[in-house]
Amino acid sequence: MISHVIKDPVHGTMQFTALENNWIKPFIDSPNFQRLRHIKQLGMGDFIFPGAVHTRFNHCLGCCYIASQIANKIGLGEEKRQLVMIACLLHDIGHGPFSHTFEDLFQDKLIRHEAWTPYFLQDYRNPEFFDYYNRCNPHHPLTEEKFQLIEEMIMHKSARKEVIGDIVSSQLDADRLDYLLRDSHFCGVSYGQFDLHWMLNSMVIVNSPHGERLGLTHKGIGVVEHYLSARRLMVRNIYHHHKKLGLEYLLVKLLTTLSASIENYAPFNKIKNSRLGKFLSHANLFNQQLSEEGDISQAKKGFLDTNFSDYKELYDYDIFCLVKFLATMQDPHPAAQIAQRIYYRRMPKIIRFDLAILSSLQTILDDFFSSSHDLFEEWQLTLIKTPHQSYSISEDPIYIMNDQGKVRPVNEISLMINAISDKYEHTTFLCVDYAICEKNEIKKLIELLSKKKPGLSK
Repeated sequence: MISHVIKDPVHGTMQFTALENNWIKPFIDSPNFQRLRHIKQLGMGDFIFPGAVHTRFNHCLGCCYIASQIANKIGLGEEKRQLVMIACLLHDIGHGPFSHTFEDLFQDKLIRHEAWTPYFLQDYRNPEFFDYYNRCNPHHPLTEEKFQLIEEMIMHKSARKEVIGDIVSSQLDADRLDYLLRDSHFCGVSYGQFDLHWMLNSMVIVNSPHGERLGLTHKGIGVVEHYLSARRLMVRNIYHHHKKLGLEYLLVKLLTTLSASIENYAPFNKIKNSRLGKFLSHANLFNQQLSEEGDISQAKKGFLDTNFSDYKELYDYDIFCLVKFLATMQDPHPAAQIAQRIYYRRMPKIIRFDLAILSSLQTILDDFFSSSHDLFEEWQLTLIKTPHQSYSISEDPIYIMNDQGKVRPVNEISLMINAISDKYEHTTFLCVDYAICEKNEIKKLIELLSKKKPGLSK
């Protein structure tokens, strides 16, 4: 019996039974999950693809729905179905403003959204929530042991090497199956499209060298080829779009530059005592600690413990209100100058390079930076490199089962997938602030770089 229906632009009518609705609704209605309504899925992607204003909230609902479809197809019992649906619903709950972009605020991305996830989950670990949840689900109560298993699936721990863990996190998980279709739809492109229904129809439990895993029958070879091609095209054309990455680089430089000055630059006094201002100040202190000797893991835990109460209240709005304030204050500080670029969409010039010339390119740039550093600010000229893999054999391969029950990794069956397996592709480009493009020295640099082989494209 269908109890709850969510109309979704990607999956159409997402139907949940009364039982499933009771499993997930207490989490959906919680403040921590509702917070995801205010965090865009693709960071600054909507500056390039105006329709890309969908949120982590949309994506998590879609992921939960796909998890329920996978669980039904492979015949999971109710208890396991409950666990994977909750895990997929909450898998992105740790994201901060502008999603992955905010992680670059910390050196070497030492604090990713996954680091915050246990703190959000801990908010549910209290007698009041458990009592309320179990009154809604008397036949499937939530226990500390069950919730621990949910956390382990989300955090890629022990349950990952099992079927239920694969649904939550693997190269065939509900997360990827949703975000490729969703991001493609909202960006207005067809790169991420594949036949989800046939993928679901082909899913089975297979006996792999690592035990029972989520896999596909041989009828799914075509759709998994399509799916991995879609992932490759989405990375190259959407996730690693050069102007999207250039703008996100500027946003991170704005935040890090501001955080380094916020305590002692008088015009920033209005920002200093805000929730975001305090968080940025503490982030700057944490980044300074990384260059000092000491226990990094302890420093990281101390930062997370101290700043979670502020982090959980930060949204995209907070960042963009900051951008607007800085852009309109008419101040020479670099943070204000960068804010103007973002707020008024004064896009940087992008000069793309072939990876084959990267080593000689880096030498030229290093020489130029050391001899001409007084001509521009660091943020006005930077080289951005983004390696990516479409499919990894070593990262829990996708298994295919033939009619005789024999199980093999998909790369051993598909020539196309074998060709892209464990191969790194690179997007490499120079990001130049529009305000320095006409300087003679910059023009000469671009001319010099353009002579490098195998070529330059703009």
